[in-house]
Amino acid sequence: MNLDSKKHWETVYETKNPEQVSWTQEKPQISLDLINSLDLDKSAKIIDVGGGDSKLVDYLLEEGFENVSVLDISAAALEKAKKRLGDKANNVNLIVSDITEFTPSTTFDLWHDRAAFHFLTTPEQISKYVNIARNTVTGYLIIGTFSENGPKKCSGLDIKQYSEGKLITEFENDFEKITCSTEDHITPFDTMQNFLFCSFKRKSN
Repeated sequence: MNLDSKKHWETVYETKNPEQVSWTQEKPQISLDLINSLDLDKSAKIIDVGGGDSKLVDYLLEEGFENVSVLDISAAALEKAKKRLGDKANNVNLIVSDITEFTPSTTFDLWHDRAAFHFLTTPEQISKYVNIARNTVTGYLIIGTFSENGPKKCSGLDIKQYSEGKLITEFENDFEKITCSTEDHITPFDTMQNFLFCSFKRKSN
């Protein structure tokens, strides 16, 4: 595991509240809209990659999804989510892992990632991520990254911006694009970050 990266994110989540980090959303509407457009069964296996203490899991549970996992490199982030969820946390699989070293014991019908993928900046990291998704996802991918009009850094770290074409190219061997759109995310500090969201469907072999 990249210990520097882990240390960075543990410090962020140990020292800052949701209103102090730029990625916080009160309601992750575009993610929910994309997920609901897939018409998944409530028993579908869903993983939120880099989910931290995002409220996506709260809304998925509220909508009746029964098989939700949240993965994050930061144990502190998942501990915050656990406290917020209370007894509902018993119905969620919380996974502490660097996504590039994740070895899942199951497959997933849906892989959702808002704002984790763009922190992978080397070809090796990106290749590892794509390979794990290839070997793990049987249904759909939803990826939200900074667009080419978005920030060049986040949380003090360099990120990789994506155009629609670049993002599709990373996954095109195994997944076909369903839809792509951009969203202006207003941060808790009233600044704007432009995101690109793309949904993909696993290609049939």
